[in-house]
Amino acid sequence: MAFDPSQMDILDRRKVEAVILGPMLRAFQKEIGIDRANQIARDTITDLAREQGAQFAKGIGANGLEDYASNKDAWRRHGALEVEIIENNANRYSFDVLRCKYAEMYNELGYGDLGDIFSCTRDFEFCAGFNPKVKLERTQTIMEGSSRCDFRYSFDDPET
Repeated sequence: MAFDPSQMDILDRRKVEAVILGPMLRAFQKEIGIDRANQIARDTITDLAREQGAQFAKGIGANGLEDYASNKDAWRRHGALEVEIIENNANRYSFDVLRCKYAEMYNELGYGDLGDIFSCTRDFEFCAGFNPKVKLERTQTIMEGSSRCDFRYSFDDPET
């Protein structure tokens, strides 16, 4: 049986990634500078996220906003995210994250400053890979020190 990381809880997967990528990114930061190393990591991770979003849509056999919303449980498994749903329909999916164990985990590992690169920046490109017509707006994250994350997805398709 082949190893399939998609079968892991996402919080566990992010922890394994951070334990490997954190020291590597710190070494690259020392060698080529913080800004350049972070940008390379961000570009690579967002490219992967876009591909994963497309694979996610293919895996569930749909790419509408309601399909996206109904399949977000993997990110919340075991209380990884505590959320408050604000709106959920065919064209809008809005929620606030009130607690983020991802941010807590990165801080515990000493990579709180890298959590945005390792996790938060994925959100926009994962969404774009899932369906380019689905847009995400977010003005704040717990990872960056806010009290909540505000996710505002919209699907402005003239056919709906």
